[in-house]
Amino acid sequence: MSIPVLSAIVRHSFWQRGGLLLARLIVAAIFLMACGTKFADIGATATFIANAGFPMAMPLAWIAAIFEALLVIAFLTGILMREAALLAALYLLFLAFAFHGPQNWGGNHMEFGVFVDHFAFAAGLLYMTAFGPGPLGIRR
Repeated sequence: MSIPVLSAIVRHSFWQRGGLLLARLIVAAIFLMACGTKFADIGATATFIANAGFPMAMPLAWIAAIFEALLVIAFLTGILMREAALLAALYLLFLAFAFHGPQNWGGNHMEFGVFVDHFAFAAGLLYMTAFGPGPLGIRR
């Protein structure tokens, strides 16, 4: 496919509306899966948090699950989405270092991969922070 054809595809009006909505739906689905697993077994989440060395693991597990559920609502509706995207990016960077950082890499390439993936996801969230929900988001 030649570059002019590709350029015409990405400039199509779909990406101005549908592309932004699709991105919001993907991000919402990721956070829905994350909070769903937390709510499904909050004890396991608390254990994971405690094993990382954090005190008050059970309250932190509930806070994380509720926060992620609120992110899902923000991304699905577009309400406060820019603020939610910024908070989510900061949250992901915290998670990257706290749970998948250099202290966990010793011979485990998967942990390094998960660490790097958090940065890619955070970059997308920062892009969403800059451009907002698009024309299909509910306005404040």
